[in-house]
Parts: sequence; structure tokens; C-alpha cells
Amino acid sequence: MDKNHVKAVHKFGLIGKDIEYSFSRNYFSSKFESLDLPYSYVNFDLKTIEEFPSLIKNNPELKGLNVTIPYKEAVMPFLDSLHKSAKKIGAVNTIKFTKKGKLKGYNTDAYGFKKSIIPFIETHHKRALILGTGGASKAICYVLKKLGIEYKFVSRKPSDSHQLPYSQLNEDNIKDYHIIINCTPLGTFPDTMACPDIPYAGLTSQHLLFDLVYNPSTTTFMKNGQEYGAITTNGSKMLEHQAEKAWSIWMPGK
Repeated sequence: MDKNHVKAVHKFGLIGKDIEYSFSRNYFSSKFESLDLPYSYVNFDLKTIEEFPSLIKNNPELKGLNVTIPYKEAVMPFLDSLHKSAKKIGAVNTIKFTKKGKLKGYNTDAYGFKKSIIPFIETHHKRALILGTGGASKAICYVLKKLGIEYKFVSRKPSDSHQLPYSQLNEDNIKDYHIIINCTPLGTFPDTMACPDIPYAGLTSQHLLFDLVYNPSTTTFMKNGQEYGAITTNGSKMLEHQAEKAWSIWMPGK
């Protein structure tokens, strides 16, 4: 029988909101095809996280899910258990359906971020700014802590002393933070002209700008950094690393 007409044995997918652009569906669909596996990968665009139980009930062939904005934290109460690192981070981006039919949450963002930023780290990279306070930012600060890099969150609505408002950043104090990580969706296609509101003129060749956005491949945030000599990179490698880690968790038989 033509393999294109063989019913998928296992189904995997992504939950999020407004995720038509997602990296994961193309990545895993191509992976399954290259490995000649009769698996499928589907985007599940949820208006609210309350739709999650119905999704699980209506898709009994599901074996694994990725989780993206804005549900990396909100999905946690719906899970049966958490891997220890996901519990410490406080966010989930990968869900495994266990042999007993339970849902276990993992965080592979931390793994992906660490693998992708380490090649850029130099001795002067001692302090970082994390732009945004959502689920992805929690994995970022977890990794920075492991690497011994001090960090501050930057938020539109700071909630504690570890968070700075954008209005407090200026060309002088931004020089104290040689790593700046954009964990917001600003600049994502189709609104590619958007970017975090930071004093780019204070950047230098000592700065590293890491944008978790991957579409477009060179964001306005990155272009602004390059104008002042900063090293820049996007989130594509991080996504590839976290996806491979997710696959190693999902692999049937494990």
C-alpha cells in the first residue's frame, strides 16, 4: 500500500495560540518522512487552555506534545507529573504520554538554550538581561544560573526587585549587561518591524544579543544590535536542539 495512504500509527503535535507559523510541525513532519515513520504531527491552536482536556480525549492516538506561547505555564495543572527540571523551571514545553496513559511534563527549552548559547559565551559575559517574563524566560534564567551568569528580568510591569521596567534602561547602564536575550514574541512574522524597546545606542562589540524569535531569521532586534557591533543570533538552533531532546523523550518504547 502507498505509504501516503497508511493511517498514522502515532500522532504528535503542538499546542499554542496563533501557531500557524510554527517551526515544530515542519521539523517533525520532515523528520518522520526521512525516517519513513507512519507518524503525523498536528498544530492544535487553542483559544484557551481549558480546551486541553477535550483535545486529549478526542485524540487517543497522541503520544507527545510540544507546548508554546502562551501555555507553557498554564498547561502544568493539567498534567499528572513533572520531570524534576520542569518543576524547578516552572514551565513545560514537552509532554510525554506514558505507557500508563499519564501525562508527564518536561522542559527541553533549557537544554536547547544551553546548547545554542555556549558557543557564544566569552569571559566578559558575566551579566545578562532577560527581556520578558513568560514561560520561555523561566528556562533561560535556569540556564544562566547554571552557567554562573547574573541576570535581571526586564518587564513592562515589574512584579519584584529582580525585574526592571524598560524605562530604567539607558545607554549607560545597558553597558553593564553584555548578554541580552529577547524572550518576547516582538519581531515575529508578520510584524517584523517590531522590537523590544531598549537603548540600542548603548550596545558595543562586547554585547551578545540572543533572540528566541526565529522567523524572520534576522529580526529587527538583531539588526539594531548589529548596527552597533553586537554579536547576534536567533532561536533556530535552540529550537532544533530542544526538538531533538523532545524526540528522545517521546520515542516509542522508551
